[in-house]
Amino acid sequence: MKNKVGVVQMNSSANVEENLAFALLKIEQAASEGLDLISFPETFLYIGNDHQIKCKIAQSLDGEIVQTFRDFAAKFKLSILMGSIYEKIPNDDRLFNTSVLINQQGEIVAAYRKIHLFDAPMLGHKESDGIKAGNTPIVIEHEIGKIGLTICYDLRFPELFRHLTLQGAEIIFVPSAFFLYTGQHHWLQLLTARAIENQVYIVAPNQWGEHHQGRESFGKSVIIDPWGSIKCLAEDQPVLVSAEIDLGYLRELRSSMPLLTHRRPELYQD
Repeated sequence: MKNKVGVVQMNSSANVEENLAFALLKIEQAASEGLDLISFPETFLYIGNDHQIKCKIAQSLDGEIVQTFRDFAAKFKLSILMGSIYEKIPNDDRLFNTSVLINQQGEIVAAYRKIHLFDAPMLGHKESDGIKAGNTPIVIEHEIGKIGLTICYDLRFPELFRHLTLQGAEIIFVPSAFFLYTGQHHWLQLLTARAIENQVYIVAPNQWGEHHQGRESFGKSVIIDPWGSIKCLAEDQPVLVSAEIDLGYLRELRSSMPLLTHRRPELYQD
């Protein structure tokens, strides 16, 4: 089973209208290139440092912007991963950081709320000030295969990726806004490790470039196969890149090197 999957690298700003227009153009491009699924990075519709604005532009899952992406998915018969948006929480000043997966019929098939929040004193960033952590890992049966969902900082927690794999995930998405400083040292290394150790495809659309003063993302959006080989890698610009995902190859690799069956969890459980 082979499918063509795209990752959109963006340089999102505080201008929602411009970010949205760019994203919709990339959906049209993906359709023209025959992609089966297109994925966007973390918080791709808004990157700014004003929490009140985040609250103002935040959506519910039945909101107007989510509906726009559902309409585009159905129109172009193309699955869409809204890498993440700010989701309103009833009776709470905080927001969820939420990935929304839409199938080719325009239906929402999964919503994943970021579990691990990026509180990093070294970078002067504390995501938990305005974001509420989710508490539910997601693996979903989808048109292109069994998909696991994560967001950005989740990448640093290998136990989550192993859990998703043991729940059947063959493709794990990692939409991100990975900081330039940490990305230079850790982005491709961690993504490659997660792919190899779980024998999964890793699909990681990332933000790139300077968003506002003091906030710059690393880029290098990528798709990595279960052997750890890079199938596509974005240059340093806003761009759509794509690669073929071959689940037949994945299953053959898992059969010929069945490392998941060699685990001895009784020896290393907490």
